[in-house]
Amino acid sequence: MNKGTVKFFNEEKGFGFIKDANSEKEYFVHSSGLKDRVRENDEVTFELQEGKKGLNAVNVKKV
Repeated sequence: MNKGTVKFFNEEKGFGFIKDANSEKEYFVHSSGLKDRVRENDEVTFELQEGKKGLNAVNVKKV
């Protein structure tokens, strides 16, 4: 399980980005990959899954 911070999330469009705490990489997250409702700067845990344009964050939960 990875840990990170929600850098950006647009509720209207249903997507955003999570910054990984260890690698500083950013991963795309879609609302379908959320377990909890998230906002910018929330601390979260997540898993990575291959998507159409690279790795996506899935099973995203607030810490």
